[in-house]
Amino acid sequence: MSARQSFRIDGEFALYRGGKLRDPVVAYETWGRLDRSRENAVLVFPGMSPSAHAAASPADPAPGWWEGMIGPGLPLDTSRYFVICVNSLGSCFGSTGPASTDPETGRPYATTFPVLSLEDVANAAWALVSALGIRQLDTVVGPSMGGMSALALVLQHPGASRRLVSISSAMRAEPLAIGLRSLQREMVRRDPEWRSGRYEPGRGPLRGMRLARKLGMITYRSAEEWRQRFGRERVSGERATGDPFGIDFEVEAYLDAHARKFIGEFDANAYLYLSRAMDLFDVADHGGSVAAAMARTGLERALVIGVETDLLFPLHQQRELAEALEAGGCEVEFHALPCLQGHDAFLVDMDRMRPPMATFLDARGRTAARLRRIHPPARGA
Repeated sequence: MSARQSFRIDGEFALYRGGKLRDPVVAYETWGRLDRSRENAVLVFPGMSPSAHAAASPADPAPGWWEGMIGPGLPLDTSRYFVICVNSLGSCFGSTGPASTDPETGRPYATTFPVLSLEDVANAAWALVSALGIRQLDTVVGPSMGGMSALALVLQHPGASRRLVSISSAMRAEPLAIGLRSLQREMVRRDPEWRSGRYEPGRGPLRGMRLARKLGMITYRSAEEWRQRFGRERVSGERATGDPFGIDFEVEAYLDAHARKFIGEFDANAYLYLSRAMDLFDVADHGGSVAAAMARTGLERALVIGVETDLLFPLHQQRELAEALEAGGCEVEFHALPCLQGHDAFLVDMDRMRPPMATFLDARGRTAARLRRIHPPARGA
């Protein structure tokens, strides 16, 4: 088990949509041990904002973003699997991104950073996996943006993984999600302190980032959860600001507090680049059609999990992904979960997420039995 490590890709790293990076770095953490055959590795791609610190370890005991999923006896069982989690290329938690220093200028890349694609995120992670001496992964796992990155990996490197776990992700973004992210990016860029991306480290478009994060948080959960959690509760008199248009409701106070925490942790340009990369991704770019793309992955088995209340990656997209993988020759298990928490359910509703993950991952090596495809129950069933 290790705290954050860095892997440098020596030389020029060509990007999917043009441009290149010199000696880019990928930050990562690992849990468990790689066996002698080097066949027990699981690669985890995070969503847009998390770091590589997915779970605590003796080297870094701080709780990780997927604490209930990685560890002994958990679905990603570190007594069996060697688990690797990467920080996405383009992010700001150790991997090369817009906030990193451009070796050619000695200044941060900022908006001179090349156009980023999730294909680049996948290729950088595959360079790391290859450097670790792993020729084929047991499983590649990704929630949200991470699911898209996982698909980008197997589309560009057929046979890179025997299995895939995709959670609340999709083959491409739909117009609603693109529109929402476009508005979030505009909030950041319209902040005068963005300065066309050339803000000072530690400063920048804090107001724009705060607003973008608030909008994001609203879409990450379901309307029903907001209703049950906050109702119309008002803030206490001691917390009232006196501003006639200030915070009156507990839900407003909650969003504001969490948005302020986020802006102190995440680089604004990294946010813009990763957000755009999600919009640009499309499985059909790899082969000219979804069918042609899915026929080339080399996957043997896949687990697709969707959430009924997900606004950003609605359930029909999960079903489409499962059907496309199956049509491509992969054995697929599909679960539609009735989680209340919307898109964020993969982070918070561990009681529902763990069972299908554990059952699927426990099937390692069972070549005789085909995985059973599970259809979502009818409403009211």
